[in-house]
Amino acid sequence: MQKVTAFFESVKLELEKVTWPTRKETIATTGVVIVIVVLISFYLGACDLILAKLLRLILG
Repeated sequence: MQKVTAFFESVKLELEKVTWPTRKETIATTGVVIVIVVLISFYLGACDLILAKLLRLILG
């Protein structure tokens, strides 16, 4: 039990060293991630449509 307690104490000490982002930084980076995901989704969707049409054209 002593090892478990020591482990959680070291975890607590390490978490105190973490520099957490501000609310503004979190919102900004979340927005960037959402925009990138949407752009990549459109790109992959367009690739899928083009390849599907090519396969229909080739295979008849």
